[in-house]
Amino acid sequence: MQHDGDASAALLEHVNHALNSSTALRIQGGNSKAFLGRNVEGEVLDTRAHRGIVSYDPTELVITARAGTPLAELEAALDAAGQMLTCEPARHGDAATVGGMLATGLSGPRRPWSGAVRDLVLGTRLITGTGKHLRFGGEVMKNVAGYDLSRLLAGSFGCLGVITEVSLKVLPKPRQCLSLRLEMDAALALRKLAEWGQQPIPLSAASHDGGALHLRLEGGEGSVMAARERLGGELIKPAYWDDLREQRLDFFATPGPLWRLSVPTSTDVLALPGDQLIDWGGAQRWLKSDADAALIRQLATEVGGHATCFTAGHCDSPFHPLSPPLLRYHQQLKAQLDPQGIFNPGRLYSEV
Repeated sequence: MQHDGDASAALLEHVNHALNSSTALRIQGGNSKAFLGRNVEGEVLDTRAHRGIVSYDPTELVITARAGTPLAELEAALDAAGQMLTCEPARHGDAATVGGMLATGLSGPRRPWSGAVRDLVLGTRLITGTGKHLRFGGEVMKNVAGYDLSRLLAGSFGCLGVITEVSLKVLPKPRQCLSLRLEMDAALALRKLAEWGQQPIPLSAASHDGGALHLRLEGGEGSVMAARERLGGELIKPAYWDDLREQRLDFFATPGPLWRLSVPTSTDVLALPGDQLIDWGGAQRWLKSDADAALIRQLATEVGGHATCFTAGHCDSPFHPLSPPLLRYHQQLKAQLDPQGIFNPGRLYSEV
């Protein structure tokens, strides 16, 4: 395994200087997901100089890369070996980095069938708010207060420390892949998806864009072709799923704030003003709506879900407010890893 070299030493020095001067740090890589979360006031700590694939042996199905590595570079290396990150991480621009992928934890259309970003994480290296560069997971099972820290970093938005390196589980690409479009309304699509979920159909993505149901079938040639015969519909280009993941579909270009609702898969079509797009086989609902944030969140809560605002500056709390017990957990973990509160203060919640 290669040495970290000067780049990690520079990051550590930057953090220690910030600790000594009580300076807040705004951690960023490619800054491609700056639109998500609350605004952070602080000195920029840029991870992009700390880049490169540290180790990758396709036979081991593990890749280790530094946080500033462009996500496109890592995925190109996997692609050349016929492998992939099964969670289909969202890039939101060419500048996206591996560290940003872990920090935001955004997964693509394959998420319900193959797991989230956090499910691929085997180990990490992190600069903590005590000025130490620690390794978690992987070969050294060293966690904080019983937490699986490597996975907790997924979706932490830089609030717990500076991610410097991550080891990820990878898998071979499927042998066969087909995408279909079936004409039906959203209510029927949700009923069909619930029915197919109980059957051995090799689904790996399902989305309803307001006009039709889109499906992706992946697996062995026999099972994919058999499902294609059974389901019918017309073949579409696989680029649909990239455009969905990167929010390039026409739906996302329409005016109005964008909300992401995470709900139980079996939830019916939501009675909310605005346009909706169903992803993740029903578990993720994108909403374009000028409705009041409290109304959207109330409805999400009533069906057992939560709502996040994806439009920068639209509301003061883009992430769904936490219950008091959950907020305490967040604050306790933050206090352990970042006692001076210098890392991305307030990015997730004003109280963290």
